[in-house]
Amino acid sequence: MAAHPPASDRAWRGFVATALLAVAALTFGTLLLTVALDPFDTGRSTLLSRMAVRPQGPRTAIALRGRDPAFTGAVIGNSHIQLIEPAALSRETGIPFVQLSIPATGPAEQFAILGWFLRHHPHPDALVLSADAFWCADDPSFPSEHGFPYWLIGDWPSYLRGLLRFTVAQETAVRIGWLLHPRRKKAAADGWWDYESNYLSQGFGRDPTLIARLERPVGPEPEAHRAGPFPIAGRLETILAGIPAETAVVLVFPPVYAASEPPPGSSRAAAETACRAAIRTAFAKHSRGAIVDWRDGRPQSREPALFFDQTHYRLPLARALTADIAAAILRLRPARGR
Repeated sequence: MAAHPPASDRAWRGFVATALLAVAALTFGTLLLTVALDPFDTGRSTLLSRMAVRPQGPRTAIALRGRDPAFTGAVIGNSHIQLIEPAALSRETGIPFVQLSIPATGPAEQFAILGWFLRHHPHPDALVLSADAFWCADDPSFPSEHGFPYWLIGDWPSYLRGLLRFTVAQETAVRIGWLLHPRRKKAAADGWWDYESNYLSQGFGRDPTLIARLERPVGPEPEAHRAGPFPIAGRLETILAGIPAETAVVLVFPPVYAASEPPPGSSRAAAETACRAAIRTAFAKHSRGAIVDWRDGRPQSREPALFFDQTHYRLPLARALTADIAAAILRLRPARGR
């Protein structure tokens, strides 16, 4: 006859089983509650959706802004295109634009945002994409040093896994408080953020030392991870294949200060030219596309007063670039102009 385990062992095993069941039940209940509350308003649950953007960082605000049916045009990139005011584009084109640019992102994050926007807007009127130096990397995964919530705008399994973190629990509590507040604050629905004041408060455009940095020349050799080949071309072709042919797509090479351009004839200049050529070739596959190139040596790139640093330009230049983008969109949509 088999010996029975001691009563103390049975009690311990029972305790462990009960504890595991309790943890599982608590986890499942918390997850169910979080899904129902939808702390970042992804639309997966509309139980408490108010279609208003709660003040938060742009990385999480894209969940609601990117699915908002009020917008049929989007600007996607990073801080090198962020000063393009969506309302100005809307006035010029008649297309309601949302600004979905997020600082310190590259093509991997930007294409994920584009995918989220297209999921909720299968036939957008227009898209504006910014092709900056981050597009000219040789790693096809386009890694970033900054975190990005791919789970937030990913598929259901990714979303559920992403909800199981302490920061989400904190955001859920914040959202509940925001929903209950009689005078809840709201962020700009169209994502517009004029960051000039932030730069000015740090001395950019005023501090002689910072102004002098504008004139620092770059080296003739390309950075090791930006010498080619350039996987962005194949990635861009794949992305464009998922955009309706009738959608106007404007690709922008955003302006940089003249001193940051590589010396003519250098290896770095050749690499950057080759990258932009590869992007142009891939982009040509879209039947209704236009390129707005502000790296063509125009005189504004030599005006220190128009730049904070070598890659971030100020509002006057942003407004001129906005006008060029709007004009390109109108040319692409002649039958649906203002």
